[in-house]
Amino acid sequence: MPSASGPLVLARALRKTFGSFTAVDGIDFEVRPGEAFGFLGPNGAGKTSTMRMIACASPVTSGELRVFDRDPRTDASAIKARLGVVPQADNLDAELTVRENLLMYARYFDIPQRVARDRAEELLAFVQLAERRDSQVETLSGGMKRRLTIARALVNEPELILLDEPTTGLDPQARHLIWERLYRLKRQGTTLLLTTHYMDEAEQLCDRLLVMDKGRIVAEGSPRELIARYVTREVLEVRMTDEVRAANAGRLATLGTHLEHLPERLQFYADDGEQVLEQIHQMGLPVERALVRRATLEDVFLRLTGRTLID
Repeated sequence: MPSASGPLVLARALRKTFGSFTAVDGIDFEVRPGEAFGFLGPNGAGKTSTMRMIACASPVTSGELRVFDRDPRTDASAIKARLGVVPQADNLDAELTVRENLLMYARYFDIPQRVARDRAEELLAFVQLAERRDSQVETLSGGMKRRLTIARALVNEPELILLDEPTTGLDPQARHLIWERLYRLKRQGTTLLLTTHYMDEAEQLCDRLLVMDKGRIVAEGSPRELIARYVTREVLEVRMTDEVRAANAGRLATLGTHLEHLPERLQFYADDGEQVLEQIHQMGLPVERALVRRATLEDVFLRLTGRTLID
């Protein structure tokens, strides 16, 4: 058992390769009890490969990985008994009802039938599916299926929940409902470990983040720390014709603290975006569209890698 102050997950020089392809390239991190820890990055960054090693679903190629101070290579069963896993793709049994999915899963953990029934009712209420307990899974919406998958992951009262892209493909209302349920779990002291390529999801849920790209860690910290460390308070997005951009590239580069050239827009990083916009107007440059917004984790990733989170 890890100590109260020791990490639930510890990785040192962790690598995962598939033939000649390196999915995870020697990363170090720790997940502490009670925190919401996230891997942020685009598809192919190595997030899911890392999660699968932690879940004992994929062997470690090299390096050290400890989960609950145990080695997944030799103690997989003991680790899985204390984990809850929400995979990227729902793998519910469509032929069973909502309630039956939870009861069937409870059998894998040798949970007594009476306890499993009571726990199923509690979890269905928690994820707001009590009224659909007798519905066939195939009749549920995508958001409902995701909430049922989260409820199933809680059947064994896990100490650590792994969530791989928990809201991908869901509409905004369904996403926000899942965020609210996950936030409740966090407040109850459950440790959450999630992957996402949604910057708003990471900002909403995560205490700490690893920003990943091409199997490597490019930054680590809280959402607020990362934004303060790598970008300015505001970002000015400007659209202008290619001709205007090309003819005035030198003058535009002098504005703000940093300028990113994206295919469809320019992004000026500055503490005062309105001031930069006024400078553009004073130059007499025609602007098709302009927007001043606060900096986000998307800007952090762009600044570090030269790419957006969702290419």
